[in-house]
Amino acid sequence: MSSFIECCAPAVGDPQLGTWVKLPSLETVEILALCGYDFIVIDGEHSPLTLESVYRSVALGQALGMQVLVRVADRSGETVQRILDSGADGILTPQVADAAVAEEVTRRMVFSSDGGTRGMGATSRAGWWGLATAVEYLEHGRTQLARVVQLESAEALARVDEILDVPTVNAALIGLGDLTLSTGRRASDPVIRQMVAAFVAAGHERGLPCGTAVANAEAAVAAIDDGFDFVLVGNDASLFAAAAKSQLDHVRERVGIA
Repeated sequence: MSSFIECCAPAVGDPQLGTWVKLPSLETVEILALCGYDFIVIDGEHSPLTLESVYRSVALGQALGMQVLVRVADRSGETVQRILDSGADGILTPQVADAAVAEEVTRRMVFSSDGGTRGMGATSRAGWWGLATAVEYLEHGRTQLARVVQLESAEALARVDEILDVPTVNAALIGLGDLTLSTGRRASDPVIRQMVAAFVAAGHERGLPCGTAVANAEAAVAAIDDGFDFVLVGNDASLFAAAAKSQLDHVRERVGIA
């Protein structure tokens, strides 16, 4: 299977569609795969998921044919090595505001032999439990891993060129939720629209996949029209909540229950 970066490369194939995973449920991961999602991002920032839950979801999602990325809780790097050892297809780091931070967080995903700080873990799942050769393990880590920085503030978007020029960054995601929260502007505001356009243009100038996260299908279509290469649509918990509430409300309305 092609890597996430290869699948999302600008102007290559169709945009990739995914969703956030916030529930510690292997059944949910399986259902998302059966529905045909291209990828999932396990959300370690805005959920109570344990590292073990993340690990099992990575393994199952990949076995079912999806690309599986993980968003870490913060920029501390505390769990990065173990998530890499789990064999995840990539890591998203939130709240990356400048080039120095981008370099720091992505260097953790690069082997020490290549100027990073990632250690050798060839007997982990990422190394097929030691069945991969050292060459295979190192080559996979060098070429197949998505090192995604998440830009979520006006300050970060003002520095988009310098952030995306960091050599160890190979994909980027714009966090519209925090961007609109911090600026007090709606996603439709011309200022935000200009930031989005500049973000996508900067990524594509460098051949980097650009992604975003949206709430619903209509917003996903708009994001694809804006040129995004990968789009997260909703999340597993909210999808379940919306479907459950809609069904219950429909039954109550039909039978006249207040």
